[in-house]
Amino acid sequence: MKKKNLVVSVVGARPQFIKAAVVSRALEAAGIEEILVHTGQHYDYGMSEVFFRELDIPEPRFNLGIGSGAHGYQTGLMLEALETLILDARPAAVVVYGDTNSTLAGALAAAKLAVPVVHVEAGLRSFNTRMPEEINRVLSDRIATLLLCPTRTAVENLAREGITNGVHLVGDVMYDAALYYEKHAPDVSATAAAAFGSKGFYLATIHRAENTDDEARLEAIVTALDMQPRPVLLPLHPRTKKRLAELGLSPSGAIRIVDPVGYLEMVALERAARVVLTDSGGIQKEAYFHRTPCVTLRDETEWVETVEAGWNILAGADAVTILAAPRWFESHPPRGACDAFGNGHAGDAVVEILAQFIKSGAPVA
Repeated sequence: MKKKNLVVSVVGARPQFIKAAVVSRALEAAGIEEILVHTGQHYDYGMSEVFFRELDIPEPRFNLGIGSGAHGYQTGLMLEALETLILDARPAAVVVYGDTNSTLAGALAAAKLAVPVVHVEAGLRSFNTRMPEEINRVLSDRIATLLLCPTRTAVENLAREGITNGVHLVGDVMYDAALYYEKHAPDVSATAAAAFGSKGFYLATIHRAENTDDEARLEAIVTALDMQPRPVLLPLHPRTKKRLAELGLSPSGAIRIVDPVGYLEMVALERAARVVLTDSGGIQKEAYFHRTPCVTLRDETEWVETVEAGWNILAGADAVTILAAPRWFESHPPRGACDAFGNGHAGDAVVEILAQFIKSGAPVA
């Protein structure tokens, strides 16, 4: 028999830790027991443990320790381990976040055991099926019972696919996190302040497979970043570090490489940077939340609202555009407003809908 007041939450990567921190606090306030499971998809301290410490949430009840690997291998190991855990826990629902392999594995394991799937950040679409993340989010949405959307665009995407049951517009839990943790972040980033000063540098991140696995794209991006007129601080993702070494790419111009940083340090960097250049979906939004212009190193984005508001330029891997976009922002600072991400209480809305579902045993209307 299912335990009516228990949910299993599955996380595995940096953005999911941040989202789960918001929802976990709301679950605790609502008196709903949570088993937080870390798949181990991000497994080194700089990409994992530091976030639980800084976000002031309990360590996961279980760490599956899966680590890196090919998509099928990694997802298969997660699926096997999560199935056993869900069978043992007998939760009322399994909560998954975003679009990683951990998301898909958690959703599949639950659905195959007839346990309702709650997808936080449902409905996002890049319309690029070459992205593993797109496959993960589409499949997770197909089998979710509750689809909790961050934006009106996400709701509309699902409607176009014929998905309307169990769909709710709740707002973006990462906006909740930005508001909550902003007061805890240092006023000035220790990593950048001494060397560059506030607004004296650009901040970059590169990690998506579409860039790191494509030699031409990665070389074009790194070359363009290295040619920027200001220092470019690059907290280096382990995947990117490995690929740079394999390809013999050694930035020596504008780029200043540092180790991955924790969430609060990243918030400080985003606030202090003059422009952010990234292929991360989460960091695109965080840049907007902190009113820092963003250049997205992808050909498309799920967060079209940031582009429409004038705070984000899509540059792809085109070196000319990557060079030009920050200079555009230097002379044309954005001023547009955007209220598409909710009111800062998305976590409460998620838990309210989930609590109604648990109580009734059926999706709320």
